[in-house]
Amino acid sequence: MRARIALAAVTLLALAPAAAEAKPNIVVLMTDDQTVTSMYAMPKTRELLGDRGATFTRSFASYALCCPSRATLYTGQYAHNHGVLSNGPPAGGYTRMDRSNWLPVWLQAAGYRTMHVGKFLNGYGRLSLPTEVPQGFSDWHGTIDPSTYSFYGYTVNENGTLRTYGAAGEPEFYSTDFFARRANELIAAAAPSRQPFFMSVAFVAPHTGLPAEPDDPRGHATPAVAPRHANAFSSVALPLAPSWNEADVSDKPVAIQRRPPISAARAAAIQEGYQQRLESLLAVDDAVESILGALRAAGELDDTLILFTSDNGFFHGEHRVPTGKLLAYEPSIRLPLYMRGPGVPAGAVRRQLVTNADLAPTILDAADARPGRPQDGRSLFDLLEDPGAQWGRELLIEGGTDQGLTFTGLRNYRWKYIEHTSGEVELYDLERDPDELVSLHADPALAELRGNMATRLAALRACVARGCRARPLLRLDAARRQCRFVAAVRGADARQVERVDFLIRRRPRLGVAPQIASFRRSAADATAPFRKPVRLGGVLPGRRFLLRAKVRLGDGRSVTIDERRRACDA
Repeated sequence: MRARIALAAVTLLALAPAAAEAKPNIVVLMTDDQTVTSMYAMPKTRELLGDRGATFTRSFASYALCCPSRATLYTGQYAHNHGVLSNGPPAGGYTRMDRSNWLPVWLQAAGYRTMHVGKFLNGYGRLSLPTEVPQGFSDWHGTIDPSTYSFYGYTVNENGTLRTYGAAGEPEFYSTDFFARRANELIAAAAPSRQPFFMSVAFVAPHTGLPAEPDDPRGHATPAVAPRHANAFSSVALPLAPSWNEADVSDKPVAIQRRPPISAARAAAIQEGYQQRLESLLAVDDAVESILGALRAAGELDDTLILFTSDNGFFHGEHRVPTGKLLAYEPSIRLPLYMRGPGVPAGAVRRQLVTNADLAPTILDAADARPGRPQDGRSLFDLLEDPGAQWGRELLIEGGTDQGLTFTGLRNYRWKYIEHTSGEVELYDLERDPDELVSLHADPALAELRGNMATRLAALRACVARGCRARPLLRLDAARRQCRFVAAVRGADARQVERVDFLIRRRPRLGVAPQIASFRRSAADATAPFRKPVRLGGVLPGRRFLLRAKVRLGDGRSVTIDERRRACDA
């Protein structure tokens, strides 16, 4: 990946060998229970990371719960492979994680100094010795459960020594601010060395936490807010999506049907909680600005890959769910995701489906490090370098309890299909029903679609590595007839094809930095048998070119298929 970054930035003639070998620092910033829509409360983060880096608009948690999601970050695996299926024993929690073979260990082997600040896997310090420093970390500043969920008076394991901060409620020890200061100190200490560093900073906000405040709604937990941000959003109304307090839930599983409609008093509590969650994010916004400022002051900002995301989403009354996560619906699984740094084009927007299982492969790609586990995800750099690429995979959704999985599902661009261990099934057309108001699982006209998705879900439920990235069974054929090419898309899934666009990419001249996946449309076809003559406009005789078929299938999948060809000499 480092060589690809260098080629995209400078010409081959100007590229120094030392630059090609340099490894970036890597910083992962993670919030807890943050929705995509709440990002409007973080303008600094959107400007510093989104405008100056990349925004992924369709990012999802494979398992919308703290510990399983964070275990996916540290392994690059879906929960059924890393084995952390809940926040606590017997199926989850910190001690369920195999800590001898995970991301920090792999990065240390690649020459990285590894650091952590803030929240960690649920049960850390409670299920384990409080003084334990997890394997693979060079510098450790993790909070001890259950004090993690106190914004004041929390205990931190600092490389094996326990210290408590903010017990008297001093504003300067508000945990978000403290985590930012500690991260800045670690950056300043690591920068003078030529050793690259990896640092994860995990904030508690906007998760609920102590202490209780006078304006907290009764019976509705909220986060504590930094004093400087108190009531900053007190006039902001709760956004009422069409699914809020859903009137008719007869199409939903029994567990949703049993939920009572949200009362006026509960709605007021949800709104107050929503406002305080936004207010708690203002300190995170300040922390992001502060950490980037520390990187800049240390001369490391341009050499640091920064990722910002959350572990899962959150409900604010959608589908009658007043709070929480761990359901397959969009508010629970959809995440903010921003990237900035080497190899990340400024202002880029990527709308492809990505999952938190892609984060570890992305970090490993940047670090030129080798994983010790099969990777279920893919490096996001592939999408940054090739904006039009479509991987063809569907995303796995998992969820459960302390006893194990209770539902699995798959999501593609159009459809979401969910199977519960109770035998209940859900099917949503996300193009026509983005709020998941009507499950179509009983529609006889969709029986074939439902059956095909059930078959693919069965494969994903037990997938490993490449099996988790399965593509439609299609191939691109390009037959040359004299000096013309006729391209066709064929294969076992060809009957599902809805549209094909054929595109051409010319090979760049020698010594000139290649454009990033710049394609020109050659032909389009929306009718079977999806075969079209390809126009080679701009391709010189005898030169190689890349032929791409961009395929949309009627079952909601999209894939690009590439083939290298050479124009005739005449």
